[in-house]
Amino acid sequence: MKIFRWIKWCVGLLLIVAIGTFVWLAFKGYEMYDQALKEASLEETVEKVRSKPNYTPLNALPKTYLDAVIAVEDHRFYKHGGIDPIAISRAVWNDIKAMNLVEGGSTITQQLAKNLFFTQKKEFTRKFAEIFMAFKIEHTYSKDEILELYLNSIYFGNGYYCVGDACEGYFGKTPREMTDSECTMLAGIPNAPSVYAPTVNPGLAKQRQKQVIKQMVERGYLTGEKAAAIAG
Repeated sequence: MKIFRWIKWCVGLLLIVAIGTFVWLAFKGYEMYDQALKEASLEETVEKVRSKPNYTPLNALPKTYLDAVIAVEDHRFYKHGGIDPIAISRAVWNDIKAMNLVEGGSTITQQLAKNLFFTQKKEFTRKFAEIFMAFKIEHTYSKDEILELYLNSIYFGNGYYCVGDACEGYFGKTPREMTDSECTMLAGIPNAPSVYAPTVNPGLAKQRQKQVIKQMVERGYLTGEKAAAIAG
């Protein structure tokens, strides 16, 4: 009986430590979030993005491209409120197994929050700050506005920091003029721009494009026949 009491005590202690660590990280994350907004308001930061010379509104982007981005980056984007509990749970489990912050489970809104206010450094306090900022963004802007801002603030490699610049640089055309093949190619690049940029690794870019197309089929955005035609 003593051994069971000892195990119960150890489990209880670990639980207390885990809760305490979570609360501390959340508090530090909130401090980081609050400090970021003191340095520049959300509205001011968003206006800087919208004032980019090559800013592209959502209605100037092909539906295939938008579907590809949603399918591969955050397929529950239009259903969640800024964070995806399912994706976070999966990421936490993978992080625990790796004993490191290897997977973020970030939604499009969280990625936008990171791009607008925080560094790319992987740390738990920043993840909490990102979550707080994601809630504020969701409260302030519509889903379409969030998606539009995201596509105009993410990095596509080769020095391109918005979809308009990336289309011009990689394909020599405006976003509206992209083919379905180019749409699915471009949607896969931000996951790892230095790896999937077609000017750097065309073979890997093509492999990534096939992953995007597969996700689009699985999420119901493409038929198998259409997918085969795009993949060529």
